[in-house]
Amino acid sequence: MKRAHSGLWLLLSSTLAVVGCGPGEAPKDAKQADASKAKAGSDDATKAPAKSAADEAPAERAADEAPAKAPGEAATAESPSPEQAGSGETSLAATLEAQAKASAEKRPPEATAIMEAANQQLAASDILAKAIKVGDTAPDFSLPDATGETVTLSKLLESGPVVVLWYRGGWCPYCNTTLKGYAAAAEQIRAAGGTLVAISPEKPDNSLDTQQKLELAYTVLSDSGNAVAREYNIVFELPAELANMYEQAFSLHAHNGDESNSLPLAATYVIDRNGKVTWAFLDTDYKKRAEPSEVVAELRKLGSSGGAPG
Repeated sequence: MKRAHSGLWLLLSSTLAVVGCGPGEAPKDAKQADASKAKAGSDDATKAPAKSAADEAPAERAADEAPAKAPGEAATAESPSPEQAGSGETSLAATLEAQAKASAEKRPPEATAIMEAANQQLAASDILAKAIKVGDTAPDFSLPDATGETVTLSKLLESGPVVVLWYRGGWCPYCNTTLKGYAAAAEQIRAAGGTLVAISPEKPDNSLDTQQKLELAYTVLSDSGNAVAREYNIVFELPAELANMYEQAFSLHAHNGDESNSLPLAATYVIDRNGKVTWAFLDTDYKKRAEPSEVVAELRKLGSSGGAPG
């Protein structure tokens, strides 16, 4: 079934605030959510996600139909909080699964069809076969953090193992859930001798927004143009229809500062002091992420074998 993108966008705009971050799904703006809570009982409280100026009108219309809490943006009975996931009270996988289920129940069929086609295309590709894996030497990198300071992998490794966590962007609720889950596990990671860094293709200013919004106590790096992610062979190109939906929903190009329509897999690596990958999580499904407890277990193993400072 073929339909003009503008027509599809009108349908999608009615559900912007109640879906997750998959193909055709738009994020919820945390700042708007805080404003909504402060105006309890107000009929015109804004609940729609952040959007470009051209899309403000449909976003405001969608707000009337939006729930008080978008899936994955706040704890619910069905969806344990990211902090619980990181602390071991429940798994990150369970949190993300509940988030995905809630999103799927409110997603327009047309968006679901585009999402599933894109996911199947990525799963059928050879990206997992080509990606850096356990036993490989991790490519060194130097990237700016959220404040513009340069962070170099080889320098971090002088102090012990490094956990490299890739995420798609602060616009993605699944990524935010994961980042917060790792924030809850950050002390365990440090205690096990590890250093955690998160990487996305977003511009430093947007990385700073993500770090501050989620109150992350670990380093967030900006990989412009996915240059480092390409060295790890974890970059893929969005299908045209999917890329258009992302651009209409939250201006992906503005977030990343380019028009490549490329994203990294949500990969996670544990790299020992010698620069070797000892543990890796790779999956083409953006809703599946590395479990913090498994990362901590690998770091402890490295510590007991001399891979981390004692």
